[in-house]
Amino acid sequence: MTTKEHKEVDGRLDGERQREFMSAILDDVRALEYMLENNLFETGVRRIGVEQELFLLNESWRPARGVLQVLDKLRDPAHYTTELGQFQLEINCDPQILGGDGLASLHTQLDQLVEGARRSAGELGMQVVLMGILPTMQKSDLSLDSMVPSARYMQLNKIVTALRGGKFEVQIKGLDELVLDHDSVMVEACNSSFQVHLQVAPDEFARMYNIAQVVAGPLMAVSANSPIVFNRRLWAETRIALFRQSVDTRKHKSVHRELEARVSFGTRWVRKSIVEIFKEDIARFRALVGTELDEAPMAVLARGGLPQLKALRLHNGTIYRWNRPCFGVTDGKAHLRIENRIMPAGPSTLDEVANSAFWAGMMIEIGAREEDITRRIDFDQAASNFYTAAREGLGSHFTWLDGNDVTARELVLEQLIPLAAAGLRRQGVNEEHVQHYLGVVENRVKTTRTGARWQLSSWNSLRDRATLSERATAIVAATVQRQLTGRPVAEWERARLDEAKVSAKNYQRVEHYMTSDLFTVQEHDAVEMVANLMIWERIRHVPVEDAEHHLVGVLTYRAVLRFIMSGGNPRRTPVSDIMKKDVVTIAPDTQTIEALRTMRRLKVGCLPVLHDGKLVGMITEEDFMDLATKLLEEQMGITEQLPLDLDPAKK
Repeated sequence: MTTKEHKEVDGRLDGERQREFMSAILDDVRALEYMLENNLFETGVRRIGVEQELFLLNESWRPARGVLQVLDKLRDPAHYTTELGQFQLEINCDPQILGGDGLASLHTQLDQLVEGARRSAGELGMQVVLMGILPTMQKSDLSLDSMVPSARYMQLNKIVTALRGGKFEVQIKGLDELVLDHDSVMVEACNSSFQVHLQVAPDEFARMYNIAQVVAGPLMAVSANSPIVFNRRLWAETRIALFRQSVDTRKHKSVHRELEARVSFGTRWVRKSIVEIFKEDIARFRALVGTELDEAPMAVLARGGLPQLKALRLHNGTIYRWNRPCFGVTDGKAHLRIENRIMPAGPSTLDEVANSAFWAGMMIEIGAREEDITRRIDFDQAASNFYTAAREGLGSHFTWLDGNDVTARELVLEQLIPLAAAGLRRQGVNEEHVQHYLGVVENRVKTTRTGARWQLSSWNSLRDRATLSERATAIVAATVQRQLTGRPVAEWERARLDEAKVSAKNYQRVEHYMTSDLFTVQEHDAVEMVANLMIWERIRHVPVEDAEHHLVGVLTYRAVLRFIMSGGNPRRTPVSDIMKKDVVTIAPDTQTIEALRTMRRLKVGCLPVLHDGKLVGMITEEDFMDLATKLLEEQMGITEQLPLDLDPAKK
């Protein structure tokens, strides 16, 4: 959902305007068919181009709403633009001929543009990071005031929200589980991708597009880099599930109908031309937004010109196939492209260009060898391989061509890297660059260290030494530092806590350090159970909730102790008899200083954290003590916590 895709948006289409715009789309389709029939496209040229999305960070390694200020410093609209969120930036590299030094030239420009963004952001007190999903992102970062202040974005949000008929609901299950509802499309701003465009000739489009669908699975497996969302470990590439659900316009009441999401793998093979995809999407998806109808495409063709097909391109820009068909005009020549939207941003620019080389090489060589790859694999199996790879990453098992079962690792190392190398050589890419970029992919697969594996390994290694928020911060800080070295992720050491400088700003809001892994009871439970729970888990406050996770009270160890000392029967007495029912609560985005003042004013030892009336966390006096200790250690220059041994028997 980029600015350039929606820069012509002028509001929701209703009634007559809907009909007018649909007529314009159909006119564009007829013009496209005419151009294909009369060979009005550039052929014999293979170009590759990339779009790099990234996040802006503040000094606490969290999203920074600074894209407009950064763009003002850069003053280069040809290469830099906005994305949906004010904490995002998009970079567009110039297309290169795929051959000779093309890949290396693309890489060089990408590094230069990223460094330009890094330098401009640095002058404003910000940093940049290339990650598929930012682990330090919080739901409070996704409010509408974090959206790029554009009337067009706001209008699109209203349209999609209205079509859904309610809140945006996200449910993703991995090692952990995420259940989230939100009031806008801003959930999509969690995602950051690395999009690769490959120019293809009209007569090979169907064959090449189908190949792109087939290789989507293994490409996903080697490039996964988005395993952590809101402190949950989900899919290897959670971006796939999150993007699909965050811009889904379907109402949940219509689940009995077979409706396709606007973000999808597709539904079938392409048989003849690019027009098939456009026609299917026009038939399936209502036009959301319109543009000024200032072009009669057939009249332009009659004058010997080339139409821009603005209506068709705008509609295509609101449908998010993972392999998207594209029409464009460059230097007075029309061309067709396949836009690969599968790969996430990061872990490094070297990894990204290596992934691009791997994909392009496979496309070219398989395209040269296979007349019709659809005879060797079912469409649904190709889709299944893709979603399996998104969930499992490099640990995936695929059903490959001719029904052969193979692991992702074996498939890539034994079959696909050699194919990609042959394809790059077929295009005349310098041998040094073939070896360099595919070597990066090969080493990543051999070490099994993808970006997703590196993040999860770092996360798990910090398990007993840091809170969830601190682990997320350490991973982001380490990623920034590793990216500065230019090394591929296979050579990265795991993240360390001391890489993320502790600052009071790291803990400005309650959600940054609250305990979300809670032990709770219900009001009909026996007091005896709660007493044992407090002893087993060494906790002093136990929330009491109903079956819908609404807070109904809190039980403290002091209340339990008083009850037992007064002769009460803990086995027969329900929690509701002794719990505190009038409980003061706070929201996740409450300022830390305000939470502390509340606890001091009311003389309470804990504050339950509620979102939409449901219990999501808890902060206690002990949390503030831990926080004070960390900040004091940082102020005194202590970077490593020493173990405290208070057992006098060991003295």
